[in-house]
Amino acid sequence: MHARTEKELHWLVRPATIRLLWRYGFAILAVLVLLDFAISPHPYFGIDGSFGFFAWYGLATCAAMVIVAKGLGLFLKRKDTYYDE
Repeated sequence: MHARTEKELHWLVRPATIRLLWRYGFAILAVLVLLDFAISPHPYFGIDGSFGFFAWYGLATCAAMVIVAKGLGLFLKRKDTYYDE
């Protein structure tokens, strides 16, 4: 076993690994959206048969959850001095 130096970073926080993970993530997303050409949808509602529906619906839902969470944070957060009182 060798001693780890302080400059040695965990593999998940190395810049090269982060770039690689982003590239793989975008490649997987692109393949999944392109599979919409090969797989015929069986829509239950009218809109869920549109091209890339699950990709843009997932993005819109995620953005809506972030916005709602930020709004809830305005009402639920406490002052910085909460524990000092």
